[in-house]
Amino acid sequence: MNRALGIDPGDARIGLALSDELRMLAHPLQNVTAGKAALAQIVEIINAKSVDTVIVGLPKNMNGTKGPAALKAEAFAEDLRKRVPKIKVVLWDERMTTVAAQRALHDAGRNAKQSRAVIDQVAAQLILQGWLDAQSFLAS
Repeated sequence: MNRALGIDPGDARIGLALSDELRMLAHPLQNVTAGKAALAQIVEIINAKSVDTVIVGLPKNMNGTKGPAALKAEAFAEDLRKRVPKIKVVLWDERMTTVAAQRALHDAGRNAKQSRAVIDQVAAQLILQGWLDAQSFLAS
């Protein structure tokens, strides 16, 4: 089975996470610097890692509405769809994932400065794991 890629889009960094081949577990992968070259780098990763599904975090407001960050995530997902038309690109509600990632890293003994380099990857991991869990729930 091909892998799924989770993406936590941000203004400075884009966090990436990758599923295992059985699509049971999500693992932090890396950060990509946001900017013009980011999509090309992500497409390279999609091809290199045999990804057939990409899960892009959609940061909705707590009341379910879409703010500027959600609109940017939708535009990012649409640009990615154009670059990889044969790959399924899914938007997934990511409310509170960055907060949960910060809490998990803090509980693991990392302070804010130590967490900065991996926070986006962990947020992408939580986005992807949420989607993977939902898929296994729907399949049962």
